[in-house]
Amino acid sequence: MDGIIIINKPKGFTSQDVVSKTKKILNIKKAGHTGTLDPLATGVLPVLIGNYTKLSKYLIEHDKIYRAKVQFGEKRETGDLEGKIVETSEVKICDIAKIKDILKSMVGKCFQKPPMYSAIKVNGKKLYEYARNGESVEVPTREIEIYKLDFLNFLEKEQILEIEVSCSKGTYIRTLCEDIAKNLGTVGFMLDLQRIQVDKFKIEDSLSFEDLEKNKDNIEKKLIKMEEVFKEFPNINLPENKIDLFLNGVNIRGFNKYQDGIYNIYCEKYIGLGIVKDGCLKRDIVI
Repeated sequence: MDGIIIINKPKGFTSQDVVSKTKKILNIKKAGHTGTLDPLATGVLPVLIGNYTKLSKYLIEHDKIYRAKVQFGEKRETGDLEGKIVETSEVKICDIAKIKDILKSMVGKCFQKPPMYSAIKVNGKKLYEYARNGESVEVPTREIEIYKLDFLNFLEKEQILEIEVSCSKGTYIRTLCEDIAKNLGTVGFMLDLQRIQVDKFKIEDSLSFEDLEKNKDNIEKKLIKMEEVFKEFPNINLPENKIDLFLNGVNIRGFNKYQDGIYNIYCEKYIGLGIVKDGCLKRDIVI
């Protein structure tokens, strides 16, 4: 069994928990995920099944869309509901127009410092390991991009802001929530997070574990295939006398009219991905 299935990750599960449960339900041995989602978060988690685990290098770079809730008035150690309160503020937010202006001002490229409670490695050690041991370390910033940051709702009594974020890979929504609060003159943390899209994979196309159980005998119909995932790449129709060379990983000359890049390879049927470089075609991924 090979393909991609979109799981609607429930709260309380790690991304690896989702992979393990998917393998158990479908009685398969090989699976993996792209793009870790925190245990407190819910939503879209693409699970790669069988030989499709080879595709992770392409899928991990994708942009994402989230819906989040920011709780104003408290700052948490972890940036989310799990951490202990480390700071409070009596400042009450009440100006929706100001909130919208702040959100608008945060759209674009910026440098973001990942939270200490994250799995990013510094000097071979994960940041959360430093944090749990009470050790300090210099956390490098990295460039991210916020494509859209939309106001959804504001509960003034509860001081909870609901937003939708479209962003690049590597964006930490916990940090974004803290920055929104800071720009509004208060403190805050991420109260809730739902990932609603990873590239073309959308929440409305996802399956819960209950859906997976119900459909496990016909799951092939639910699997997303490689040809569909990479349909934005241009195509090369390979003649039959070249297919064995391609499959064996031989550099095939004669592709000077093609620009360097990634191509879908066909030979009567879909074969996989190939890379053209300097007029030569070579196999990349074949399932």
